[in-house]
Amino acid sequence: MTDTKLVDLLTLEKIEQGLFRGQSWDLGFRALFGGQVLGQALAAAQLTLPEGRLAHSFHSYFLLPGDANHPVLFDVENVRDGRSFSTRRIKAIQHGKNIFYMTASFQQPEEGLEHQFAQMPDVPPPESIEPDIKFYDDCLHDMSQRMRETIGYHKPIDMRTVQAIDPYKPQIQAPNRYIWMKAQEVLHGNVDLNQTMLAYASDYHFLATSLQPHGISVRNKNLRMATIDHAMWFHHPFNFDDWLLYCAQSPFSGGARGLVRGQFFDRQGRLVASTMQEGLMRQIGEKP
Repeated sequence: MTDTKLVDLLTLEKIEQGLFRGQSWDLGFRALFGGQVLGQALAAAQLTLPEGRLAHSFHSYFLLPGDANHPVLFDVENVRDGRSFSTRRIKAIQHGKNIFYMTASFQQPEEGLEHQFAQMPDVPPPESIEPDIKFYDDCLHDMSQRMRETIGYHKPIDMRTVQAIDPYKPQIQAPNRYIWMKAQEVLHGNVDLNQTMLAYASDYHFLATSLQPHGISVRNKNLRMATIDHAMWFHHPFNFDDWLLYCAQSPFSGGARGLVRGQFFDRQGRLVASTMQEGLMRQIGEKP
């Protein structure tokens, strides 16, 4: 899987006006990776825009688990094209059912008042941290052929977690997580592609931050986790083929749900994107 390229996954086939098809990767989860649908839905909307308009936000709901063994259809509705903003509603379809909805807003770049009161945490640089994937590469000889295949699909994003968490030995920790991330591919300053790749990556290890105060591993067989909704805001253009720090925090969990919020900083400390997500965190035996 060394030739696996995320740009290929995010390059969609046009079927007809406003209708696109994306291929799927099996990352070894119980269902289709949510980040794939986020990135592909955003990519589908980008293909319908007036020239020069860039995403500044999207809001999405996951309705049904996706099937990682089948492609996904994306139906894009042109809600509005104004003088400065465009709005698109994107529906993801598998097996004749709607599995996901996104509403995305795009803007013609313009100057405006600026401030930033978000501060980048003081963490070790990515060069001093081992890649997360090394934990699994070291165990490849004990894995089945299918698991080796799925590991390959995780490699297009280089992720390096500050104070990495052992999934086999969970401990009670504060609900904070810091992850250096960057794409392995050269993106040549393509703003649209940078945004779709970051949307894809933003779902990695995000909801799992809500488990940390409870000392429960994502591998716990009595746990059911699924994303309910995911929102993202893009503040500045960025280069995802350079390192970004993903700072995730969970301020609340309850009612079999966890809430997480995230911030992406570039190496200069500039806040380039923000995220929010709520997801199901149900232990078997709880009432539905």
